[in-house]
Amino acid sequence: MKKIIGVGAVVCLLSACTTLDPYSGDEKVSNTAKGSGIGAAAGAVLGAAVSSKKDRGKGAVIGALVGGAVGGGIGYNMDQQEALLRQELQNTGVQVERIGDSIRLIMPGNITFALNSDQIAQNFYPVLDSVVKVLVKFNNTELTVDGFTDSSGSFEYNQKLSERRASQVGGYLVASGVEQLRVNIRGFGERYPIASNDTASGRAANRRVEINIIGQRPK
Repeated sequence: MKKIIGVGAVVCLLSACTTLDPYSGDEKVSNTAKGSGIGAAAGAVLGAAVSSKKDRGKGAVIGALVGGAVGGGIGYNMDQQEALLRQELQNTGVQVERIGDSIRLIMPGNITFALNSDQIAQNFYPVLDSVVKVLVKFNNTELTVDGFTDSSGSFEYNQKLSERRASQVGGYLVASGVEQLRVNIRGFGERYPIASNDTASGRAANRRVEINIIGQRPK
């Protein structure tokens, strides 16, 4: 019974950490802590399963600690990366969204490309340079660069335009030092709108490039 309580205490300690949201001021469980809690629980089960009956309690505690460290490492990396991206991209017009162990950068078309063009706007290169700086620092992630358009024009034209825009952004990341094997380029044309195409503001929102940073375990 004491060993079960000990494992529970480890899991609770690893998952109880909270952080203060700098935007809302609310206290929240950090992604590091979430990862630690999940990893600890999984590690405890595995540690108990592979241990002898006599040492099962000890195996569960050790497994919880190891699992918590691994899970926390993933969350910690993404927490640090998110904070740095928010700092670098403040007031640039790029939205930073955190989704579990992934980060999405939403780059509106009005600051990335001229209308119907696949040439990156000159004043957007410094923004991309800021993104590159973070991606090179945290190099254990995979990236998808996704292009989107509004519904104006033909489906075929929009599809190819979205592909060219994603390719331009992805190509710049690689040329600036991001490892090519990390970068996947996709075009979705007018699919997956985030606003109504019935209004000018909605169409402007739908014309965008997104960079999705997908977390991996540290090497």
